[in-house]
Amino acid sequence: MIHFPLSYFVHSQISQMLGNEMKFAVREPIGLRVWILISAVGFTVMALMALVFPNQLYEVVFEEQLSTTCLSIRLYGGALLSLAVILWNGLYTAEKIIIQWTLLSEACYFAVQFLVTSITLIELGILPDGAMLLLLSRVLFLVVTMGYYYHLGRKVKKT
Repeated sequence: MIHFPLSYFVHSQISQMLGNEMKFAVREPIGLRVWILISAVGFTVMALMALVFPNQLYEVVFEEQLSTTCLSIRLYGGALLSLAVILWNGLYTAEKIIIQWTLLSEACYFAVQFLVTSITLIELGILPDGAMLLLLSRVLFLVVTMGYYYHLGRKVKKT
């Protein structure tokens, strides 16, 4: 049996009284919460790696020594940590719109990272294995995230 906190029911009742027709008990696609959990853990781990080991993270992806300051990679880690906080909060909400915004934020990140990494590789004229794996994983993650996003956005047929 699924237990919802009392605040869930109070929030739902207040919203109904104010005329909000949005359903709070969303029929979620299979694996959605697991996907958000995996994403939250992944973003957190990558953020901590970028904050603590910026040079090593760069070397793994581009297979060359970092010649510039590691400040930009640490800023990247801070941005990832911010997205991780959004994902962790999205994991515990029951509201459809918040879950959708969480997934959209994640999808935007994957799309931007794919573009930035692709442009950087073209400029450098190299194609290391780590970067190729990163690009392929970003496309896969983007497809999965957008699949969940669109599934949540569909109207439920009334029977």
